[in-house]
Amino acid sequence: MDTQNLIEASTGGICPEDTDRCLRLEKAAVTIQSWWRGKVVRQTLLHSALRAWVIQCWWRSTQAKMLEQRRRLVLRLYTCQEWAVVKVQAQVRMWQARRWFLQARQAACVIQSHWRWHASQTRGLIQGRYEVKASRLELDIEILMA
Repeated sequence: MDTQNLIEASTGGICPEDTDRCLRLEKAAVTIQSWWRGKVVRQTLLHSALRAWVIQCWWRSTQAKMLEQRRRLVLRLYTCQEWAVVKVQAQVRMWQARRWFLQARQAACVIQSHWRWHASQTRGLIQGRYEVKASRLELDIEILMA
């Protein structure tokens, strides 16, 4: 509804354009219309802002969930790699310990065999040695009397 029609409706259609009352009514109508348009625009902007805010909140929560999923996946991969490294290290250490043990056992066997030979040669009262030369046996036996 335009201003002229509003003025005619409010005054009953009898309004000379130069009268003071008519100008005040027209100014009041323009003020009310601008206030109403401003209110509608502000309400529309408010609703748009609220909708945008809701969408932004949803998007941020979606991004946070995706980031958390990625973080958990990376953590799982890291954990699997760490366990694999730990297992390999344990196998290598076990292999090294076993190798050291076998070397020590072999050394102990050599020492024990030499010690047993030495003990058997020096035990008791009879000491001796023998050599095989060509086809005859030479014995050298010493008998110690205590």
